Amino acid sequence: MGYLVTLQLQLDWGWTPAQAAIGMLPQVVVLLAGGLFVNPFVERVGLERAAWISAATVVVGLATYALLGNSGYTWVAIALVLEAAGMRVVGVVAGVNVMNGLPKDRTAIGAALTNTAAEVASGIGIAATGTILAAIFTGSIATSHWDRGEIEEFEQAVAIAGMTLTVVAGLLVGWAILRTRHTVTPKGTMTGDGEDW
Repeated sequence: MGYLVTLQLQLDWGWTPAQAAIGMLPQVVVLLAGGLFVNPFVERVGLERAAWISAATVVVGLATYALLGNSGYTWVAIALVLEAAGMRVVGVVAGVNVMNGLPKDRTAIGAALTNTAAEVASGIGIAATGTILAAIFTGSIATSHWDRGEIEEFEQAVAIAGMTLTVVAGLLVGWAILRTRHTVTPKGTMTGDGEDW
């Protein structure tokens, strides 16, 4: 989603790169400050509930951006906060679950696989949104002063890409919840502040 937001802020709304960077601060602040709240949240609700709550929060953030992102920066900021908060917890929960399922001498491999999965998922999201944008936007994306038709194409492309990410993420979260609903998992506790994951 961050990829779409930076394009929207700079190309559609005409913000400078510095202004766009400042516009992304809600996401950055939540990602940095979220470390203080992840452990208490996970310990209070448990790993399984933390996983589905945070994953659902990511989906709500994506949906907020897709449906309301063109309505003003306030909605963009809300979407960034929701998506970042969810991702912060999801990352820690995924790391803990992987580590709990591995022998102690294989945790480095588990951490590497978790990081690789996150990077691959991010790359797929960027490729999908970029493909949708390229298919719908017919003008030159790097030129300034778009005409009304180009602005409408860009906004349509962003909405479609955002909804595509929302639907795919929602389906994956729903599938994961259904798949694990009747699975008995060993009770795991988090140690440290989650920064290792």
